[in-house]
Amino acid sequence: MKRLVLILLLGVTARAVEPIKFGEIESMTGKEAAFGQSAHKGIVMAVEEINAKGGILGRPVVIVLQDNQSRAGESATIAKKLVSRDKVAVVLSGAISSNCNEAGPICQNAKVPFIATTATDASVTEAGSYIFRNCFVDEFQGAVMAKFARENLKLRRVALLTSASAIASVSLSKIYRKSFTALGGEIPVEQKYSEGDKDFRAQLTAIKASGADGLFVPAYYTEAALVCRQARDLGLNFPIYGTDGWEAPELIEIGGKAVEGTYYSTHYTSENTSPEVAEFVKKFRAHFSGEIPDSMAPLAYDAALIAAAAITRAGTTDGPKVRAEIAATRDFPGITGRTTIDAHRNASKDAVIVTVRGGQIKYVTTVAP
Repeated sequence: MKRLVLILLLGVTARAVEPIKFGEIESMTGKEAAFGQSAHKGIVMAVEEINAKGGILGRPVVIVLQDNQSRAGESATIAKKLVSRDKVAVVLSGAISSNCNEAGPICQNAKVPFIATTATDASVTEAGSYIFRNCFVDEFQGAVMAKFARENLKLRRVALLTSASAIASVSLSKIYRKSFTALGGEIPVEQKYSEGDKDFRAQLTAIKASGADGLFVPAYYTEAALVCRQARDLGLNFPIYGTDGWEAPELIEIGGKAVEGTYYSTHYTSENTSPEVAEFVKKFRAHFSGEIPDSMAPLAYDAALIAAAAITRAGTTDGPKVRAEIAATRDFPGITGRTTIDAHRNASKDAVIVTVRGGQIKYVTTVAP
């Protein structure tokens, strides 16, 4: 009898300390590795803080990290493993929009909440009611950069250089064109390329011949840096600017002096002097050998805390109940600003515009929705 009681007690104890799993889909290697590595650091910080305070519902949180290697199709395979084999409570992803579009529907079918931390294309959350994001959307971001170009940079004729194989780039160019022309600007030419291209001289030569006085490049950081280098080599000295896909240390590492004076929109700045941001930056630098966090890290940090708060309010890891609590998130105080999830499961957030000056990222202005 005593042995049976002991076995039962051990079983209860084991169940009581069973961890809550946060699934994570990131590009830890491959072309977009800088995004995933930064986002993962933000989630690691959040989970360590959660566990230091006793976990969630008295249970520790563990991260189940999966690397999609920046490969098409890999995120869907990973998502299936996370929801069926690992039984995660929520999936977080700092991957690009196309990767999130692979993983989201898998989570939707499994009724496991999915939070995209940096995917800005509108299509991501349109795939179902279990799919959320805690960053702004491209419709806002594209309009912000069009307004900045007209009102701050005083540009009239802006060329577009679009990645035809990246849904976010195509979407941003479309939104930018609509917004910029509505403000009285012109788009004399749009040139296109494919992800992975390294030579943009033909497109840039056509842009030079168009008489454009600026260039909008909604690209990821590798292509953006190469475009800037080749544009300057061709004598294109007008303003070049882009969006949050530019944000990674590699932009400056690859672009060097060619990216000096360029601009891009993003989600936060480490130069923000608010106590919350200053403390986050201080802790991040202490944790990761003095590294200054870009926006991917605090967005992922905020997403992990939003998920934790939702599970706490739900009182369970049951997917439908957690989904309902994430959807009910209002005015959540995060490092990237206060987050409210709207009826379309998107976040209404400010955009920050930064520039490269002296080999460093410097704050320019903040634009509200």
